[in-house]
Amino acid sequence: MTSRDNPLLAPSELPYGLPPFDRIADEHYLPAFEAGIAEHAQEVRAIATNPEPPTFENTIVALERAGRLLGRVSSVFFNLAASNTNETLQAVQAEIAPKLAAHSDAIHLDPELFARIEDLYERRDSLGLGAEQAWLLRRYHLDFQRAGAGLPEESQTRLRALNEELSTLSTRFQDNLLGDTNDLAVVVSTRDELAGLSEDAIAAAAAAATARGEDGKYLIKLGLPTAQPALASLHDRGLRERVFRASTSRGNRGNEYDNTEVLARIATLRAERAALLGHPHHAAYVIEDQTAKTPDAALSLLQRLAPVAVANAQADAAELQEEIENDTASGEDFTLQPWDWAYYAERVRRRRYDLDDAELRPYFELERVLVDGVFYAASRLYGLTFTERHDLPKYHPDVRVFEVTDADGSPLGLFLGDYYTRDSKRGGAWMNTFVDQSRLLGERPVVVNNLNIAKPPAGEPTLLTYDEVTTAFHEFGHALHGLLSDVEYPTFSGTSVPRDFVEFPSQVNEMWALWPEVLTNYARHHRTGEPLPARLVERLEESRQYGEGFATTEYLAAALLDLSWHLIGADSAIGDVRRFEADALEKAGVALETVPPRYRSTYFAHIFSTGYAAGYYSYIWSEVLDADSVEWFRENGGLTRENGDHYRRELLARGGSVDAMEAFRAFRGRDPEIEPLLKRRGLTGA
Repeated sequence: MTSRDNPLLAPSELPYGLPPFDRIADEHYLPAFEAGIAEHAQEVRAIATNPEPPTFENTIVALERAGRLLGRVSSVFFNLAASNTNETLQAVQAEIAPKLAAHSDAIHLDPELFARIEDLYERRDSLGLGAEQAWLLRRYHLDFQRAGAGLPEESQTRLRALNEELSTLSTRFQDNLLGDTNDLAVVVSTRDELAGLSEDAIAAAAAAATARGEDGKYLIKLGLPTAQPALASLHDRGLRERVFRASTSRGNRGNEYDNTEVLARIATLRAERAALLGHPHHAAYVIEDQTAKTPDAALSLLQRLAPVAVANAQADAAELQEEIENDTASGEDFTLQPWDWAYYAERVRRRRYDLDDAELRPYFELERVLVDGVFYAASRLYGLTFTERHDLPKYHPDVRVFEVTDADGSPLGLFLGDYYTRDSKRGGAWMNTFVDQSRLLGERPVVVNNLNIAKPPAGEPTLLTYDEVTTAFHEFGHALHGLLSDVEYPTFSGTSVPRDFVEFPSQVNEMWALWPEVLTNYARHHRTGEPLPARLVERLEESRQYGEGFATTEYLAAALLDLSWHLIGADSAIGDVRRFEADALEKAGVALETVPPRYRSTYFAHIFSTGYAAGYYSYIWSEVLDADSVEWFRENGGLTRENGDHYRRELLARGGSVDAMEAFRAFRGRDPEIEPLLKRRGLTGA
């Protein structure tokens, strides 16, 4: 197959290397993968067998230049496998995942190639390398060691088998979760049952049902976390329970989508692989290469916060129980259950702060949030300009493409926004890249944000909850990390930083959602254009800490559950998955019946199908840096170009080209302090 027949086989001629989505068909991926693997293997073999003595250029830089075809097809395929998949793509992923794992092992376990890298590493002080070059050589040497390059042949053979099976299992977990999430979407027969939902939410549910062939009915789709947005609004307690039970039963019903055996096998194989690589468990293997360095350090932070968070949650539960008992409208007495929490918490919040989420939504219209909020803050901070490109191809009609221009008018990259939920998209929200920035390769970034907002009927506005607004700012923080990257080598581009550091820039970017200059620019009524009333702004600020007991506890439960799965040894027997999970939560002190973990094991995609295994603690770890950085912005005048340029220069632009904590210290002027985080989350007793 030639590049004329398969557009993936040749570099894109579109601006910034944007993939030619309008020409790419499902049948192109597998042959492109096979060609890319073969080409990359040949390139790497030539480097490994080069008769010339190893130099930084003929070994490390040559490796950085290699594999461009494989990188190109991988970036397109895996983005679409997450955001717009189908049965064909799922079959391709199932077939190619073990082949890619084997290909990676073939490179990292090549003794001739590792010998060249090790020779350079041993002579590193005499090579006259610049700072980024020296850091890259260190990274290559460490990556090869961590991949098993120093193991005896018998151990390497077993390692290859483990990696191949793990890649297959992770793909199966993801496919099962998508299938069960779609299967468990809650069908509602009458509009009356949806009392409490906003009109636009009801319209979106009707449109979703019609799209599924359920004309005249309503469909409540499931988001990735345990807590579903509809639970805060639905008056019908029975329907709330249906939605909650659907959410928590995903991957755990004994059907074709069951994930219990899959995840138990993943955990066991990871433990065996860690032992093979000289570590007591997978958590030790993973965290060794993060800023936390040890599982004990990560656990220490979580365990410090857990007792206060749980105490706050228990106090909140008592208050909600009192609210239930005072609720004459319900006509019955009952004990607070997890499907009641969000509903009665919203009632308390509304009464205490005179704040109603339904009253806020008309002021959070997606277009204004994006253009007059997210983009506006980036323009003020970094001088960026965003121009929508209607002439460029998209992989789905809902996707929007924006060209990003720097303050001096120079082209910077492309930003793609894919905001609506659909059956072909996995749950949650994330950022990814189609093209990574690299001066070596002369490439500018093409980044994408994915959210899962319910799509309204045609012609109706997309109104967001405040949580969805915050998510849009959060994911764009990741996008900025990619767009503002300014590194030489692709290995270090953008978000290629330690997992427990990568959430830091995205969490910092959330601060601008409520920053007065930004809020007044985007929070306007979608019909009248009137700004969000001052009383609502004040109430929104006052209510920010309300519910932190629940939010922190459900998060900590998930983070501690993640570590429990990855602290097992190679000889551990999992047994019953539900029992393992219950015991882990009980042991960690976060087993609250009314506050289930943000993710239960069978739908914990972060740790069983994406890259957060033994790393879900990173959100709160990064939030220490985030909260301290927000204090810096406040102390230095907030939304200014001077502040943005400093943050960009010392942190965002550096990607992974320097030690992550050195980058933080260069920005902040000192090590991080935890007090701002404790204050933010109402955990001052921790």
